[in-house]
Amino acid sequence: MTQQIDAMQMNRKATLILDDGTRFEGRSFGYERPVAGEVVFNTAMTGYPESLTDPSYAGQLMVLTYPLVGNYGVPPRDFAPNGISTFMESEKIHAEAIIVSDYSPEYSHWNAQCSLGDWLQQEHIPGITGIDTRALTKKLREHGVMMGRILLEGIDEQPAEAHYGEVNYVDKVSCKEIICYTPDGESRRFPTDAFGEEEIAAMNSAGKKRVVLLDCGVKHNIIRCLLKRDLFVIRVPWNYDFNVLPFDGLFLSNGPGDPDTCEAAVLNIRQALGGDKPICGICMGNQLLAKAGGATIYKLKYGHRSHNQPVRMVGTEKCFITSQNHGYAVDSATLGEEWEPLFVNMNDDTNEGIRHKTKPFFSSQFHPEACSGPLDTEFMFDKFAELLG
Repeated sequence: MTQQIDAMQMNRKATLILDDGTRFEGRSFGYERPVAGEVVFNTAMTGYPESLTDPSYAGQLMVLTYPLVGNYGVPPRDFAPNGISTFMESEKIHAEAIIVSDYSPEYSHWNAQCSLGDWLQQEHIPGITGIDTRALTKKLREHGVMMGRILLEGIDEQPAEAHYGEVNYVDKVSCKEIICYTPDGESRRFPTDAFGEEEIAAMNSAGKKRVVLLDCGVKHNIIRCLLKRDLFVIRVPWNYDFNVLPFDGLFLSNGPGDPDTCEAAVLNIRQALGGDKPICGICMGNQLLAKAGGATIYKLKYGHRSHNQPVRMVGTEKCFITSQNHGYAVDSATLGEEWEPLFVNMNDDTNEGIRHKTKPFFSSQFHPEACSGPLDTEFMFDKFAELLG
């Protein structure tokens, strides 16, 4: 029955219109409402449940380059007792819409609970199929980043005008309270104005190393990776002054949008740089760490939107295949004398991570936690845990 309903939903004509007027026509298979956002592509062959729930895609229309999508359905939206999703990367879909070449309403997988179309319906997310995604991706690769909007036949409503770089998407996706996680699977939430040493001691009775996780749009697999290494995690909002807390290390998460909208986080990180506690950043965390250290950030013409980006560790011949989704990069030429590049992108030589020359501060622009994507660089979590002592 679910698959029959899904097929019936694929009748309404849907049109993607890019900023330059280019039109791509297809059919709707998700929730039917007009939307607008930054049009980006994703080269993964699998992993659409993880990518759609990645907060880094907030405000974006996600184009999947792999031609067949939906054939393995959607896994259960289950959550562990500590609130971490079992199969997803957050509590909901963050992408504004999904655009595919050939959507399959018929799915088969041992862990599938529903179709992709039904999931989009439930979360009010539009989906378009029948688009020439190869031509669309080529257009984006030649022109660079573009805004776009999706219109539906028979629906006169117009989407709100989108200005991706002017919106603080980090504030939209970050937690609004403090959440503590223990390695044994417990969690507890606290108001930001009623949290301190007593609450930490009560939760962390086993005396585990305490890591402040600055939530700029954190993926759940980052939290899983930290807990797996026997760490006590204190997740705080992006603009919370974590320097007032007793902690052993600071972890800066991924997140969507322009890092220049996060000045409050930069100021708090800059204060932490005055100490010697280990700091690790991922994606947006890499950019915020660089800004706190005095470097500048610029918007990439194309962005890095794939699960197979090669990066090299500077000073070595080691190359890793990485998962990425970002439109901004650190300008390595603006790094201060105390800092140096840690990784470089082998396709375009852009910065993919930095490190301090004398203090235990380092970061990556790519996603070592992946999910979905390759796990070549998960060793960065091991390095961070080792630095905690």
